[in-house]
Amino acid sequence: MRRILAVIDLQNVFADPASPWFTPRFAEVVPRIHRLVTAFGNDVVFTRFVAPARPDGAWKRYYEQWSFALQPPDAPLYQVVDTFQPPSTVDATTFGKWNPRLATRVGGAGLVLAGVSTDCCVLSTALAAADAGVAVTVVSDACAGADDESHTKALDILRLYGPLVTVATTEEVLG
Repeated sequence: MRRILAVIDLQNVFADPASPWFTPRFAEVVPRIHRLVTAFGNDVVFTRFVAPARPDGAWKRYYEQWSFALQPPDAPLYQVVDTFQPPSTVDATTFGKWNPRLATRVGGAGLVLAGVSTDCCVLSTALAAADAGVAVTVVSDACAGADDESHTKALDILRLYGPLVTVATTEEVLG
């Protein structure tokens, strides 16, 4: 089965140690993600979390807590880290990136997920795609969480969704 690699939210806002949303193991997963991106060739899509122009509903309270993030999509914090130069990105104002644009890109293929954060955007994307009937593989050592405990808990939750969701290592995916 053909598979598409979705690199979830590999953005400056999660890479920068000075950011309130810094993901501690971000730098450690970048080399594995680079290997995956190289192996998948043209079957790669990068996603970005971006703030809405005007938050609605519960997002209003969210952005009251994280007001620094109310910046336009072209702000430096929302750019994909310099290691990668994707020609385009699938942007979403939600944690989950399973939206019509990503669904169209995936088509009938399987979906392989890597990126950040395991316990938020990766988890939300994986479950929504699985609910849509897509075979999802989450690359455990190519994802990073808010902290190690949250990363592990998210992977444990994702394993509960087997066989719709599989958790595998980079070596297993590339093997």
